[in-house]
Amino acid sequence: MPDIVSHNPATVCPPAAGYCMGLEVKQHRRLLFISGQVPERLDGTVPEGFEAQCEQSWRNVVEVLAAAGLGVEHLVKVTTFLTDRSQLVANRAIRSKVLGEHQPALTVVVVQTVDSKWLLEIEAIAAE
Repeated sequence: MPDIVSHNPATVCPPAAGYCMGLEVKQHRRLLFISGQVPERLDGTVPEGFEAQCEQSWRNVVEVLAAAGLGVEHLVKVTTFLTDRSQLVANRAIRSKVLGEHQPALTVVVVQTVDSKWLLEIEAIAAE
């Protein structure tokens, strides 16, 4: 595990639970950049509903991490692209379930996805 230091300065509005304002990776051996993971299963199908799609996108992130011999504890930055603000609460709950106590730097934005079936996309950076 790299030497990671959280930075939440007292001069900036404190973050909500589940993330920190900045993570400094002091020493690392590897960086893994995970392309946007969409909610497609191995067979190319897309689950119905936001919660199922969010869980599938996170499964895909975890699988990419595992392929590199890493876990969610190695994530240092996560960007989530939602298609509607109404998805914020469910997204936060599912992310919290996946990450547990781990709090990477985090950005969530509302966008239009390339395929209208996809209700979100998640990209990430991991360090070891």
